[in-house]
Amino acid sequence: MSIKEIEKELKEDNKELEKKLNKQDVSDSNDSETTNSPIQEFTPVEKEKRSILSIFGILVFIIITILIVAFLIFTGYNALNQNIVSGVHIKGLDVSHLSKSDAKDQVENYINQSLPEEITLKHGDFQTTISLSQINVSFDVKTAVNSAYNIGREGNIFQNNFNILSTMFNNTDIEPKVYLDEEQLTKSLQDISNQLPDKVVESSYYIDGNNLIITTGKEGYVVDVNTTINSIKSAISNLTSLKDPIEIAVTSQKPTAIDIDAIHNEIYKEPKNAYYTQNPFSVYPSENGLDFNVSIDEAKAILGDQSAPEYTIPLKTLYPSVTTNMIGTEAFPDLLSSFSTRYSTSDRDRTTNLQLAANKINGTVLMPGETFSYNKVVGERTIAAGYKEAPIYVSGEVVDGLGGGICQITSTLYNAVVYANLEVTQRSNHQFVPSYVGASRDATVVYGSIDFQFKNNRNYPIKIVCSVSGGIAQFQIYGMKQDDDYDVEISAYETGRTSTAIYSEAYKILKKNGTVVSKVLLSKDTYKRH
Repeated sequence: MSIKEIEKELKEDNKELEKKLNKQDVSDSNDSETTNSPIQEFTPVEKEKRSILSIFGILVFIIITILIVAFLIFTGYNALNQNIVSGVHIKGLDVSHLSKSDAKDQVENYINQSLPEEITLKHGDFQTTISLSQINVSFDVKTAVNSAYNIGREGNIFQNNFNILSTMFNNTDIEPKVYLDEEQLTKSLQDISNQLPDKVVESSYYIDGNNLIITTGKEGYVVDVNTTINSIKSAISNLTSLKDPIEIAVTSQKPTAIDIDAIHNEIYKEPKNAYYTQNPFSVYPSENGLDFNVSIDEAKAILGDQSAPEYTIPLKTLYPSVTTNMIGTEAFPDLLSSFSTRYSTSDRDRTTNLQLAANKINGTVLMPGETFSYNKVVGERTIAAGYKEAPIYVSGEVVDGLGGGICQITSTLYNAVVYANLEVTQRSNHQFVPSYVGASRDATVVYGSIDFQFKNNRNYPIKIVCSVSGGIAQFQIYGMKQDDDYDVEISAYETGRTSTAIYSEAYKILKKNGTVVSKVLLSKDTYKRH
């Protein structure tokens, strides 16, 4: 029944009521003469108000009924809906009305198409890259899709309907969480820190003959690893900003003050006599002792205010009464490993540098548990030490530098160490793949900042024998073979190339009687392309 029909029926009822009231008035007027009882009368205005109120009540009832029906229909539709509700986005991508599976596929495709192979980091004019695959970047799309699907499904019917309507009109954008290998990224950033052109150089020392040479450090910058990781995460999460280089966060750092007492404690060593035992057979090589040839107070006076770039402290050697050579060749009876590289004999200055570095290392004996430091054994590459100018890499360019070429000695030793199954504790790759070994088979050093170190993790002492002659740099490591020794192979190969970089990996493979026992990752490296 329409509102007009209702109004018409109400008017007819009112007319009928007026007729009855008029008849009653006549009857009541007659009775009033005898009873004198008052009669209530409705004025036209009151009658109109009562009519309007009746109509309003009916309208309110109709509206409430419509709302209840609409609410029930809306609730029923949402209960039956198996797709994501309207107004939901993931990383800006509209996933409204999609199933969970379709939404996951679309978001993953969008992210994969938006992510580059590598990101660029910069500090001033210095730039470098990091491969996203090497740090295992991923987005938690599954959780984001589940969150999108659960909108309007986690509360009671009133909360769900409210959330669905709110999302429909206001939109909701869900950001998937970004995951990456922070341990690998931290290592990469620490390597980058050592490559900064304005990096901090710590004070250090080395032994040159009968002198302890102490070099004063230089203030510079180090990579703020945590802040840079957060910047990288933010850029990756943003996706659209990855085409621009990411600023490397750095902090200014002063070198540690020279502590002559600590240096003395580190270098001081009592002489040890060599000996060996038969049952079981063990060799204990001799070790020379070492001490300052001046008192501690005299050494402090030499340092003064530590403003000079270099200081010299005289040393004295403390000799054992029985040396390893006195024991004979039985002290190191077995060849554990050997590796050689070739060099050009036409470059005399570079050859001189190779020979100087090799001569410093030749004959070095490491006791079990002892660590070899290339920079400490070889020392700083100076004119006074006899080093010559030869080609080196600086900030991506080939220039002449003092001591150029000695990284060939480092790389040759590194391979011999790996083949001997010794424990490498510090190793960094070059900026470019060198000519004398392949990618991930090299090791670079920079005095004061980048070192090559390894530990004698065997049960017996080892001796390093090396030579540079006739275009061949060769390293041999001698010791005593053990029952738990393995045959060692190195597997190194490129994993990818871009227009600016080469990516590679190296693995150490241990075999016993021809059967592979283990395969261990040595390194993941990034090189610049020429």
